[in-house]
Amino acid sequence: MIQKFREAGYEIVNMNDDVSDICIVNTCTVTNMSDRKSRQALRKVKDKNKNSIVVAVGCYAQVAKEELEKMPEIDVVLGNEEKKSIVQYVEKFMKDNFDSEKGKLVEIEDIATQKEFQDMGQITYTEKTRAVIKVQDGCNQFCSYCIIPYARGRVRSRKQESIIEEIKQIAQKGIKEVVITGIHVASYGKDFGSENGLIELLEKINSIDGISRIRLGSLEPKIITEEFLQRLVKLEKMCHHFHLSLQSGCDETLKRMNRKYTVSEVEEIISRLRRYYDDVILTTDIIVGFPGETEEEFNKTYDFLSKAKLYKMHVFQYSPRKGTRAAVMPNQVDGNIKEARSKKLIELSNKNQRQYNEKLIGKNVEVLFEDKEVDDGVTYYKGHTQNYILVKYKTDENLENTFKEVKILERFFFAYINAKFETEYFLFLYKNTSLIKMIR
Repeated sequence: MIQKFREAGYEIVNMNDDVSDICIVNTCTVTNMSDRKSRQALRKVKDKNKNSIVVAVGCYAQVAKEELEKMPEIDVVLGNEEKKSIVQYVEKFMKDNFDSEKGKLVEIEDIATQKEFQDMGQITYTEKTRAVIKVQDGCNQFCSYCIIPYARGRVRSRKQESIIEEIKQIAQKGIKEVVITGIHVASYGKDFGSENGLIELLEKINSIDGISRIRLGSLEPKIITEEFLQRLVKLEKMCHHFHLSLQSGCDETLKRMNRKYTVSEVEEIISRLRRYYDDVILTTDIIVGFPGETEEEFNKTYDFLSKAKLYKMHVFQYSPRKGTRAAVMPNQVDGNIKEARSKKLIELSNKNQRQYNEKLIGKNVEVLFEDKEVDDGVTYYKGHTQNYILVKYKTDENLENTFKEVKILERFFFAYINAKFETEYFLFLYKNTSLIKMIR
């Protein structure tokens, strides 16, 4: 959306330092907390930019337009499909209200009727060395805790030719790594009638000159079949890091979540990945305190994760989302119990990371360095190995966007005190991530 405004001649300003004529909040609705934060953000920007046009766009706008219409701070409400034409909608609002004060502009298309991927003709650069390529939108899974199918619609895949052409352009700009992602990326190509759409896409990306690494976003575990891995392992640019969206390690909990696999199936998938990649890093998402999760069920999840020894777990306390089946399920779990379970799994995750990283001490690894950090006058470069271990290297060289083989000499730990589990999860987990420190 920023790119659309830039192309139309608008200047993008820093929201913390400047006032602006147009303020856009790209809303989230994954939990009730997300809804609240979206409303707070909208009020905050209006408070600072009292004469501005405030635009609410995205997932919360998609599923709760009536709530946003009632907020006096908002002038324009747009859904997800309207993002591609956001400049035209904002300019229409400006023209209409300049002429005759017509009031709010609300445009929300029924996302469930959308059959084609919305190709914005752009990519998101997350870092100087890496580009994120969204290849798929929507989800057909209907997990009982999730509002996403209603906010993002059904599975829609981007045309393969469009993806390949864009990645070729990325390679020409010197970007060496691409991350292939989507709302449910394992479903890529299903709407085209292809059961092998994702692996076929990855094979074509692997042949593009200039791209050195291909990384996958979050994956539905059951896509990791023997056939899929036999083809995947032949792709030399594929990163040996897979984020499996598990959510629980207990069959009873998984069934209530409407997740379509069992713990034994996941165990086989993990074993399969480790047979094909001896240096594979596996990460996951886990929800604790899902409605009906007893102490016995949580212990099953804990025991499974203890044996699985995944490198890192993103642990979330279940938060009800209005409009989902889970929000009205009986036996909602007390917040203090959720917090205690969350803390226990985070401690397990940190232990797994420490043990894995300690095994790397004394070994050589290849790192794609990304950016510079100065600490007490000492210059470091940070980057990742192909299996996504974060590395710091003491050097005066300019290593940005370059590969270098280095030797791991020690491990160190960031400390972060008083993390708030509900609102600072990613910060908490990041700050407690075991990092590898390189010293020449």
